[in-house]
Formats: sequence, structure tokens, C-alpha cells
Amino acid sequence: MKKKKGVSYAKWGYIFIIPFFASFTIFSLIPLVNTIRWSFFEYYRSGLKSIGPNFIGISNYLELLKADLPKYAGNTFILWIIGFIPQIIVSLVLAAWFTDVRLKVKGKQFFKTVIYMPNLIMASAFAMLFFTLFSDGGPVNSALMNMGVIHEPVRFLSTVWGTRGLIGLMNFLMWFGNTTILLMAAIMGIDPVLFEAAQLDGCSHTQIFFKISLPMIRPVLSYTLITSMIGGLQMFDVPQILTNGSGSPNRSSMTLIMYLNNHLASKNYGMAGALSVYLFIISAILCFIVYKLMNDDDPDGSKKAAKKAKKLAGKGGRAQ
Repeated sequence: MKKKKGVSYAKWGYIFIIPFFASFTIFSLIPLVNTIRWSFFEYYRSGLKSIGPNFIGISNYLELLKADLPKYAGNTFILWIIGFIPQIIVSLVLAAWFTDVRLKVKGKQFFKTVIYMPNLIMASAFAMLFFTLFSDGGPVNSALMNMGVIHEPVRFLSTVWGTRGLIGLMNFLMWFGNTTILLMAAIMGIDPVLFEAAQLDGCSHTQIFFKISLPMIRPVLSYTLITSMIGGLQMFDVPQILTNGSGSPNRSSMTLIMYLNNHLASKNYGMAGALSVYLFIISAILCFIVYKLMNDDDPDGSKKAAKKAKKLAGKGGRAQ
């Protein structure tokens, strides 16, 4: 008897992924390679005259280090930290609060909708709103003066930490809702048996959170930290609109992407390419460090958290 020839459908899988790889190559890979290539060239416009492209090796990279790149990198890191620390703290507290069945919080869906709504507002609209609210003659200063709290307007946008504080506040308000939803989903995915064992032994909310919830959601925390860090390095629209692109006062709010945008606006493609490569390297190094610090041989943290839960179940009542 002749064996029936099998039908292979594998080729259809390759056909279906061709559009993705084609679009990725055209719109991502080729521009990436060109960016790296132009970073080794002197290529800019002086008035109506274009200079280059002339190959100059790593001169663009060295020039950036001699310029204000370290300062703008520090600004970017500070602005990210100001917004991220309260974001992760508030998100963890809200996630633990909403997922704790013993608290019996009413209106959870309403609160989850409200805290997520700022994430739906465009960053440009958010920045314009804060620019209007906190301007010298804005509603905030008017309200404070009418209540007698201050006698003259506070110049929020004319001080270093006033401007940085507003940028951090906007980033916090826009993203803490999204982070809360992610952490809630992570906590709700933990085996309820672990919580029940700890509750039966009389463990407090704090003990359950730090000994069970936090270790078990470590992969999601790692993802949140990495994506937030990448978003922080790409911070542009909020400080750009709030400071009208100047990074004032004294360029203390100038971020790396704003600096990159200035080079692109001046048609200095060589320096812009070198700065883009620096951003890629910084992002890769920071993400690798975070990944290594927050992940080990037990990728989901389940074994370690389960051991802690068993110890807590045996000692929880006596540890209080």
C-alpha cells in the first residue's frame, strides 16, 4: 500500500508572518542601521549650506560627552525618579487594598475607572492644563492668595524644583492607574490557598503583603520597572510643552530626548545619531541590571514565596 502523503501547513505560518517582518525591516531595522551609520559622520546644515557627510569616526560620541550630555542624563533620571517613586508606592498600596477580600471595599470598579482615567488623557493636554493651573496668575495662585495662604504669587515654573516637581506630578498622575491595574492582576493571580493559610494563622495585612504578595509579583514588578525606566528615558512631551522647549530654568528640565530633538531640528544628523546610540546603550544596560537584580533561577518566584508562606503559616500567629 502506498503511504498517504502528509499535508504540511508550516509554510502558511511563514507566509502569515511575512507582513510583520517586512514592515519591521522597512520601518524599524533599516532606520536603526542608518542611525548607527550616520553617527560616525559629520553631517549638518550651516545656513543654506550642507556640511558632509564626512566620516569622522567616534568624534560625535566624544563631543557629546564633552558637552551637556551628562547634565541632561542627570535631569532625565531625576525627573523619572520624582514621578516613579510615588507611583510605585501608591500603586502597591492600592493594589493590595483592592485585592484584599477582608477589607470588603465597596465601589471597586468605580475607583479603578477613576484612577485609570488620567492615563487616557494626552500628555500634551495634561501639560497645557498644568501650565495654566500653575502659572503666575493661574487658578492655584489665585486660590491660595484668596485664602490668605500666600501674599504674592508663587512662581512654580521659574524655580528648578518647582518645575521638576510639576513634571514628576504629571507623570505620576498619568501612569499610577495603569501600574495599579497591572499589580492588581498580578496579585489576583496568586494561589488563594497561600492567603487563606496565613489568615487562619492570624497573620496581619502587612505580613501577608511583604511575605507572600510582594515576592510572588516580582516578575510583574520587574516588568513595571523596566518599562517605566524606558519611558523615563524617552520623556519628552510633558517637559517640552511645560517649558516651551527650553528646559527652563537653566536647562534643569532638559531631557535627553529634548536634546535629541534640538539636534534634529538643527539638521545635525551625525550628533543626533550618536545621541540615539547612547540612549540605546543606556537603556540596555539599565534594563539588564534591573532584570538580573529582580530575577533568579526561579523565574516566577513561586518556590521562594511558597517557602516563606509555609514558614509564615507556622509562625505567623506567634510573630505578631
